Amino acid sequence: MHTLLDLRGNIPTFIGITDGKVSDVTMLDEIVPEAGAFYVMDRGYVDFGRLYVFTMSAAFFVTGTKKNVLLRRRYSREVDKGTGVVSDQTVVLTAMRSIKACPETLRRITCVDPDTSKRFGFLTNNFALPALTIAGIYKSRRQVELFFKWIKQHLRIKAFYGTSENAVKTQIWIAEDRRQRLRTRGDHS
Repeated sequence: MHTLLDLRGNIPTFIGITDGKVSDVTMLDEIVPEAGAFYVMDRGYVDFGRLYVFTMSAAFFVTGTKKNVLLRRRYSREVDKGTGVVSDQTVVLTAMRSIKACPETLRRITCVDPDTSKRFGFLTNNFALPALTIAGIYKSRRQVELFFKWIKQHLRIKAFYGTSENAVKTQIWIAEDRRQRLRTRGDHS
């Protein structure tokens, strides 16, 4: 399941349900970027041609970076390592195919999660927000994933039959009501 969540309303604005054979990154072709909006995705969506569409639309993206992405640092900003931010760099792509697909500079931010000591790298086309804010935006993506994981595990929604706000809310409400009635009866199936 692929979703876009409007954080102003906390409800999906786009849901794409596909089988496991469809590559995640192809779902970017279904999105019409909105100027000024942020699109947050994991590293499975890294395709520089598709990401460049966000830049050309005056929209922003934040994505996890892959280890094999060839980048060259152009500039490093000072960071407060006490916040967990390890580096904040302006970078350019160096692989010819990538440069052709995305000729603009990007921003690479590396952070360490204080809870797990895990290191995370992000790429974005936003140079205005503080590095810690970009890291927070990416971290909030995880909450969306946990929400949908909870829906799949507890509400047993296999597919959404409609994608309007009303359709999604109604289906979630019905599934939660069913779950509550089953729990009251002691039936956990």
